[in-house]
Amino acid sequence: MARTISEGFSLFLDCLVPLRSQRDAAASHRASVESSLSNAMPIRLFCETGSFTHGTGVRNHTDVDLLASIGRVQPASPDTALSWVKTALSMSFPNTTVRISRPTVVVEFASGTETWEILPGFITDRGSDSISVYNIPGPSSGWIDSAPTAHLKYVTTVNTQNEIKGAAKQLARLAKAWKYYNNVPISSFYLEMRAANYMSTQKSFIPVFDICYFLEDLDRMQLASMNDPLGASGRFSACSSEVKKSDALSKLSTGATRARKALEAHSGNDAQTAFSYLNLLFGGKFPAR
Repeated sequence: MARTISEGFSLFLDCLVPLRSQRDAAASHRASVESSLSNAMPIRLFCETGSFTHGTGVRNHTDVDLLASIGRVQPASPDTALSWVKTALSMSFPNTTVRISRPTVVVEFASGTETWEILPGFITDRGSDSISVYNIPGPSSGWIDSAPTAHLKYVTTVNTQNEIKGAAKQLARLAKAWKYYNNVPISSFYLEMRAANYMSTQKSFIPVFDICYFLEDLDRMQLASMNDPLGASGRFSACSSEVKKSDALSKLSTGATRARKALEAHSGNDAQTAFSYLNLLFGGKFPAR
């Protein structure tokens, strides 16, 4: 139970952190996944790129994302590279569901309670000494540029700003919780990069204010594609299709309205109403008062 909105957010953020047992289970599978791929094809680099190890994951809703930099000539179609990865993993884990879900190959360990997403990539010459740029499968077709390690560093850099230390990743985690608890088909990567970009201009972090302003910003821009703040790759799309974007925009409008009503109630010292709207915002998961 929380007496204040501040206490409610503190409890909520603590509950969103993945359990140690979930982290240990994921670590135990990494070696077998890497071994499977290395035995099937030359791999230049393995790199975890997702929120699970990056400090922005949501308990019970976080996949483990692994970039596999393949040391073969890049095929004309990403479907070929995805097929290479799927075939290798299916042979290694015959009793486990392995499926292609662009832009990754998904491995569902423990009946799907632990999910790995393997992203095939091919190093390009478009990077620099400090930024590696890869060609990866696009969400629907073709190849796109990606600089995953540089983007992780960008979020971490914003997150360590003295005035708002820790805020970028906390806001990203709140945004992802809203996404998961309301089944909003928005890219987690997009939310994380938008959250970091938003916090890069702030001097303080008060969750009840910032989740409202953040969702309203996304609503105002209608989930427009985002320019890479590092200039290392192309624009980031919020959704993988127009159908999903339409659904996401509808849910975003509802979420922004609920966040605004929670903020107005909080500003008017009506804690009970504020808690009620925050509980609606986060799909019934926000702590009770």
